[in-house]
Amino acid sequence: MESFISDFYKDKNVLVTGATGFLGKVLIEKLLRSCSEMEGIYMLIRPLKNEAPQDRLDKIADCKLYERVRQELPDFRNKLHAVKGDISEPALGISQSDAAMLSSKINVVFHCAATIRFNAPLKTAMQLNVVGTRNMAHFCYNLKHLEAFVHVSTAYANCDRSYIEEVIYPPPVQPQKLIVAFEWMDDTMVTKLTPDLIGKRPNTYTFTKACAEYILTQEAADLPLAIVRPSIIGASWREPLVGWCDSLNGPSGIFASIGKGLLRTMRGDNNACADIIPVDLTANLMIAVAWDTAVSRSENIPVYNSTSGGVNPFRWREINTSLVKFARKHPFDEIFRLPNFTFTSNNFMHQYWRIVSHLTPAYLNDMFLRIIGQKPRAVKLYNKLEAAVESYVYFTSHHWEWSHGNTDMLWAKMGVEDKKIFVINSRGLHWPMFMENWMLGIKKYLLKDDMDQLALARAQLNKHRNIQWGFNTLLVVLFWRVLIAWTKNFPHQLLGFIWHLFSSLCFKSVQKLVSISSK
Repeated sequence: MESFISDFYKDKNVLVTGATGFLGKVLIEKLLRSCSEMEGIYMLIRPLKNEAPQDRLDKIADCKLYERVRQELPDFRNKLHAVKGDISEPALGISQSDAAMLSSKINVVFHCAATIRFNAPLKTAMQLNVVGTRNMAHFCYNLKHLEAFVHVSTAYANCDRSYIEEVIYPPPVQPQKLIVAFEWMDDTMVTKLTPDLIGKRPNTYTFTKACAEYILTQEAADLPLAIVRPSIIGASWREPLVGWCDSLNGPSGIFASIGKGLLRTMRGDNNACADIIPVDLTANLMIAVAWDTAVSRSENIPVYNSTSGGVNPFRWREINTSLVKFARKHPFDEIFRLPNFTFTSNNFMHQYWRIVSHLTPAYLNDMFLRIIGQKPRAVKLYNKLEAAVESYVYFTSHHWEWSHGNTDMLWAKMGVEDKKIFVINSRGLHWPMFMENWMLGIKKYLLKDDMDQLALARAQLNKHRNIQWGFNTLLVVLFWRVLIAWTKNFPHQLLGFIWHLFSSLCFKSVQKLVSISSK
C-alpha cells in the first residue's frame, strides 16, 4: 500500500540541527530507512576542539543504531552531509557558500538543537534555546523551497500549569526585551535576577523553552511552522533497536545508577504519572508533522503534545517496582551492591534513607580504600549523583495533564500504511515489557556490558545479596544483645517469647539465604 508520508519526502532535502543528540540520531535513522528516496540530509554540526563536523557525522554513521540502515541501504552515507555551523551565532555561523547551497536545496527543517542542562546559567540557556531558535527562524526565510519547519520544544515548557493545551502560552517576560537586556547585563546581575524571571518554573531549561516557543510567534509567523512537544524521552520502543539509548543524560542515567546499586532513594510522588514517551514515537511524530504542515498548512502555529499519560498512563510507583525487578533479573556488570530503590514524598524518610543507603556506605567504602592505599571516590561520586538526581525531583513530585487533540487529528489523517510505518502514540505500549527492554538497552548499548557474561553478573548479584543478608543478620544479633541487656529484669515468660520470635526470624533468614545461594 502507498505511504503518503514516504512519498512526500521523495527527492526532498532535509536540514537537521541537534543531529548528534539522542533524538536527532533516531530521527535521521528513521528518515534514511523509511523515506529512502529522499535526496539528502544536511546536518548542522558544531565543530569541537578535536573533532571536525565530518568526523562527528562519521561517528554517528558508524554507531550501533545505524546497523539496520547499513544492511538495507549500503550507500546511505552518500545522503548525509555535514554543514559546519552553530545556532548561537548570527546566520547560524554558516559560510556564505554553504548558506547559498542550503538556500537552493532545503525543503524541510527539523530544529532539535538546544541545551538540555536543566540548571544552565540563564544567559547561556537564552543564547542557545531562544537566540538560537530566532537565528534558525531568520535563516529559514532564506530557504527558497521551504515546505515545513518543525521546532522541537518540551511538554514541560509550561510546567507552571497543571493542564497544558496544544497552544503557545505567553511567558512572564517578553523574550525580545530579555535578549536585549542580557547584552549589557553581567553574569552576576543575571544570576541574581534568575529566580524572579523564571517564576514558578523549576529551572532555566523549561523557562527558555517557553520563551523560544513564544519568540517564534513573533519571528516566524509567516513560515510553514509547527511545534512538537515531547515529554520525558525514553529508550526506543520498536525501532530500529528495541531499548536503544546512548546517553547518561535524563532518565537512562538515573536508571543506570539504580541498576548499579548506587541510587536507592529519591524524592517523588508514587501516584503521579511518569509521562515517558519512547524516542522512536517522537521521531515518527516529527516526520509526520512536517508532512502535514506541508500539505495542509494551518493559519495558526500548530502544536503537538507528544505525551503518554493521557492515553496510556504509567505511574512512578510502577516504575519503582519495574526498575528493581529488572535490575535483578538482568543485573549489570560490576554492581556496587544489591539494587534496591524507593520513591518517597516524605522528606524525613528520604533523608533517613539517604544517610543509611547513600552516605554511610560511601564513607565506609572510602575508608576501606584509604586503608588499602587507594584514592577514595565514593563520597565524591554520591555528591555528583545526588546533585543530578535533585534536578529531576520537581518532575517526579508533580502531576500534569496534556491535551492531545492535534496529535489525534494527525493520526486520523494518516493512511493505513503510514500508521504502520510511523507510529506516533503509545496506545499499544506494554509498560513492564518496555521497562525491561530499557534496562537491557542500558546494559547493552549504554554500559556496553558483555551480554554473554550474564550468568557471571547474576553470580555477582547473589554474592551481594548474601552480603546484605549477612550484614542485616549481624545488625539483628547486635540489636538482640542490646535488648537482652536492657530487659534483664523482665519476666522469664516475656523473654522466652521474644527469644522464640527472634529465633524463628533468624531461622527463616538462614533458610532464604541458603535457597538463594543454591540457585
